[in-house]
Amino acid sequence: MPMIALETFIAAPREDCFAWSLSVDAHTSSMGRSRERAVAGVTQGQLRAGESVTWRATHFGIPWRMTSVITEYTPPHRFVDQQTSGPFARWWHEHRFEVCDGGTLMHDVIDFAAPLGVLGRVADRWIVKRYVTGLITDRNAWLKRELERPDRPRNRGAAL
Repeated sequence: MPMIALETFIAAPREDCFAWSLSVDAHTSSMGRSRERAVAGVTQGQLRAGESVTWRATHFGIPWRMTSVITEYTPPHRFVDQQTSGPFARWWHEHRFEVCDGGTLMHDVIDFAAPLGVLGRVADRWIVKRYVTGLITDRNAWLKRELERPDRPRNRGAAL
C-alpha cells in the first residue's frame, strides 16, 4: 500500500495556493515533461466539488488516460481527487493548505496502487513511487515558483 507524503512551503496566501492547485491550466503548465493535457470533463479553469477531468499524458513512453473527480472540497483548506478510471488500481490524493508565517504549507498525501497484483506491488515499491514522487515534487516546485513571482497579480485565484 504505497503512500507518499510531501510538504511544500509557498510564500503566497493559502487561498491562492488552493485555487492554483485546482486549476486545470496550472496543472497543464506544470506537467510539460509528460505532456499532460485535459481532454474531457473540465478542460480549463478551476475544478470544483464533484467535477471531473480526464488527463492524457505520456509516462514511461506510453500514452495514458486518467479520469479523476474532486470528491472532497473545503475551500481553502483541503480537497481530495480520486481516480475513477485510469492506470491505477487505486489513486487517492489529498491536498491540504495550512497558513504559516509568511505563506502556506501545502501538504500532499497520495495513496495509490498499481494494477497487476504482486507484479504491481513490486513496481509500486521500486519504480512507481519514485516516479510519482518526482512528478508531484516537480509540480509543487512549479507552483512555488509561479506563486512567489513578484510580478504575479495578487488575489486573482487561479488566473494565470
